[in-house]
Amino acid sequence: EVKYRSAGTLEFLVDASGKFYFLEMNTRLQVEHPVTELVTGTDLVHAQLSLALDSHAFPLEKLGPPRGHAIEVRIYAEDPSQGFMPTPGKVEKLRWPTGTRIRVKSGIEEGQTVGTNFDSMLAKLVVFAPTREQAVARMRFALDETVILGMGTNQSYLRALANDPGFLFADEPTG
Repeated sequence: EVKYRSAGTLEFLVDASGKFYFLEMNTRLQVEHPVTELVTGTDLVHAQLSLALDSHAFPLEKLGPPRGHAIEVRIYAEDPSQGFMPTPGKVEKLRWPTGTRIRVKSGIEEGQTVGTNFDSMLAKLVVFAPTREQAVARMRFALDETVILGMGTNQSYLRALANDPGFLFADEPTG
């Protein structure tokens, strides 16, 4: 209807009966775009740039069908036990997970001071696997392999969530 042609984001809510409700349209990629890239096998940044250069360069209608499961979590310098209050500090030790189908998006490095003047997000971990159960297991591994010392983070909260049976079965968490 609006004749928009590019890589952007449409957001919906789905009720218990499976009915979709439109929320908004963003004419840009959202920070969660790696999840879509992993389940469709399409580099959305490349697609968006190709479309900007030539409107017929990339047929977005030809995105691959969704396959597998991708999960993204955000690691913050925050203390969940204190209402997610920021926990500034110096990054004393930093180790990211390695392995297939694990993406880390971060801008921090050892020795850097993380203050309270900006968003407290330290990193995004994105994992992909053929099944939801395998994706959750891979996320657990990625969270366990991630080491950020020198400040508090929400990793314990994310680990608890990833171990919650409700999360594993894509239901409401029980804890």
